[in-house]
Amino acid sequence: MRLIFGLVLFLGIGLAGLAVQAVMTRFNQYQAALAQQSAAIIPTVEVYVASRALRYGEVLSPADVKAIRWPEAYVPSGAFTTLDELFPPGDDSQRTVLRLIETHEPLSASKVTLPGEDAGVAARLADGTRAFTLQIDVVTGVSGFLRTGDRVDVYWTGTGRNGESLTRLIRSGIQIMALDQTADSDRNNPIIARTITFAALPRDIAALTQAQASGRLTLALVGIDDDTEIEMVEVSRDALLGINHDVAEPAAAPRICTVRQRNAGELVVVQVPCTN
Repeated sequence: MRLIFGLVLFLGIGLAGLAVQAVMTRFNQYQAALAQQSAAIIPTVEVYVASRALRYGEVLSPADVKAIRWPEAYVPSGAFTTLDELFPPGDDSQRTVLRLIETHEPLSASKVTLPGEDAGVAARLADGTRAFTLQIDVVTGVSGFLRTGDRVDVYWTGTGRNGESLTRLIRSGIQIMALDQTADSDRNNPIIARTITFAALPRDIAALTQAQASGRLTLALVGIDDDTEIEMVEVSRDALLGINHDVAEPAAAPRICTVRQRNAGELVVVQVPCTN
């Protein structure tokens, strides 16, 4: 009886194993067919992605990247599709990471420098712009909530032409390139920076320099999606307090009436009371 039971048990285990094997074989065939069908429907190309998380300032090496298949119609702008594009042959210069790149995130020209280029502020300046630094404190710097890449409005407070105190918006939507000596846009912890660096046109730099020398500057943080065009804003102290300076009309000059008379042969002018 025990022998029969053992044979039945052994036979059952064998049949179960064969069934599992058949199911796995069928499943693998299904996956392979599905992959072939997907590849036939959606054209793909090789795109190089990060094989690990990359931080700002890291030097990029071939070990940090790998190629994966990506839908051809949705390749990110500036993405590298060949290894020679990313690491030009015969060029030993290295690329540097400009921003945080997560694992399997496509690499693009906006996320890394050119071969041999530094990841500093100069590498981010557009044609015609210059880097300019302003001094800030906890008040002018929006209590330390500014980050690299944010946009700010710049207000000037000083003395106007007529000696009145006023505040005026002098520049709007200027983008921050660096706080103190840090240009890392992925830094998200608040810091009380002492200096702030902008990318601006020479005319804007001249205006900001004059404003800093002649008064006090205040920064106002602009929302990420705020594209509002702000007209000129100016508030004087008197306008803030609602004081109106009415100009008094000059008093009318008194009326003088005269007559001409001859006195000893001479013509003289004599003042007389006005009758009308």
